[in-house]
Amino acid sequence: MSDRALKIVQRSHTMTVRAESWRDGELLAADIPVTDGSEDRDRSLAVPERVSLTVPVRDRGVTWDPGADPGHPLAAYGQQIRILYGVDVGGDFEWIDRGWFLITESGADGDTVSVTAQGLLTLIDEAKFTAPFQPSGTIASTIRSLVEPALTVEFGGGLADRAVPVGMQWDDDRMAGLTEVLDAWAADAQVTPAGTLRVDAVTDGGPAALSLTDGLGGTVMRWQGTTSRDGAFNCVIAQGEDEWGNQLQGVVYDNDSLSPFMYGGPFNPLPVPYTFSSPLMRTVDQCREGAQSTLLRLRRTASRRLGVSMVPHPGLMTGDVVSVTGAGLQNAPCVIESMSLPYAPGEMSLAIRVL
Repeated sequence: MSDRALKIVQRSHTMTVRAESWRDGELLAADIPVTDGSEDRDRSLAVPERVSLTVPVRDRGVTWDPGADPGHPLAAYGQQIRILYGVDVGGDFEWIDRGWFLITESGADGDTVSVTAQGLLTLIDEAKFTAPFQPSGTIASTIRSLVEPALTVEFGGGLADRAVPVGMQWDDDRMAGLTEVLDAWAADAQVTPAGTLRVDAVTDGGPAALSLTDGLGGTVMRWQGTTSRDGAFNCVIAQGEDEWGNQLQGVVYDNDSLSPFMYGGPFNPLPVPYTFSSPLMRTVDQCREGAQSTLLRLRRTASRRLGVSMVPHPGLMTGDVVSVTGAGLQNAPCVIESMSLPYAPGEMSLAIRVL
């Protein structure tokens, strides 16, 4: 986003949404007339993104009811929609790319058509193996085998590729295989706005994309905090095996003095472990790396959280770090774990985790 648009979206502004429909590389519709809708993202889900659209049955002489036509722009037979969020920057719109989504359901009800779409990882989640799959080569090549050609994979820095052990296999669940590989490699994967699958080393932090404040001149309309012991832990045990079949183990404790679940602290003076295992971890160091990345990942669902209602900001994504002043915090770094962005005038909601 331009600096001008970034300033505008932190207060009331005029917006619009443009939706395109594509199928097998062919543009089916360049401007679907969206009258309402929303985009929801949640990093704890296997497929984090979900989009809902409301479209008139007829608009400008075009019928938007897909009926039984498999080639209709809003049908659910491989059609993908691309969403662009427009911000009025003074008589013209600046367009922010929100990404690509696979139509999973659509149908007419009265004068409107309801469309549901999900993130492109749906293609992996619904694709099962027709025969047991035995990985070979390296972790990077295994990820490509699990995902491509449904999604193109790109790898970030900070990941050291290594060979996968002989004799592994997954029977039917392709997504479970991808998740196991990412956990063992201490990696995260997310679909980019361009529609590729980006794989990076697990991190938890970074520069703040936005400052959230309340009061005069603030961006936040309402705070709501929650706490829970559900899913809480203070250590992670990662189990693997070496080339001779010997069992290996790496343990990482939550030693962060700012963590409410710090090991040895008031949460529980005894270990409360989370345990997982994979033969992809072949050394103790690899087990420890897997345990450390899993510790970071699990904090996404078991840590201090705040609910935020605010003016819609189309530049934000889950995983972004924001600086929070309010709700008892002062310039505290927080990460966005889930969000709901309206596609019509309204409030945006975030669930943020205190780092």
